[in-house]
Amino acid sequence: MKKYSLLISLFLFAQIGLAQDKIEWMKFEDAIAANQVNPKMLLVDVYTDWCGWCKKMDKETFTDPKVIAYINESFYAVKMNAEDTERTFEFQGKTFSEAQMAAAMRVRSYPNFVVIEPTLQNIAQLPGYRKPEQFMEGLTDLIKKAFRSKP
Repeated sequence: MKKYSLLISLFLFAQIGLAQDKIEWMKFEDAIAANQVNPKMLLVDVYTDWCGWCKKMDKETFTDPKVIAYINESFYAVKMNAEDTERTFEFQGKTFSEAQMAAAMRVRSYPNFVVIEPTLQNIAQLPGYRKPEQFMEGLTDLIKKAFRSKP
């Protein structure tokens, strides 16, 4: 019986560990729906298929355990292709393609990370490639500056 308990415990710990081995990327509309149930900031990774720095972020920064834990805990993470004109979704009573939403968020360079506060009213951008520690520092500073309470 002890062997079975140990095996079950190891399996459960392995499952918990696997839950944090990657960022839980969502579609924009799914993040909006999740935000309605449990308000949290959205982190939108705006990329293009041809962007080498975007691929480098995916391979190096978004595989870092500290980045994964921070993003999964603090945000609804969204991947958005700035050139995708086919896939559409509804947002605030309008229909957008991913390309139209990227343009509406005024994204002009890639990679670009758009942070949307839980009220979905205000956004801030963090453009450019960053290594894991630089990314987390930049994101934390951006949130403090962009969304701090104004007197």
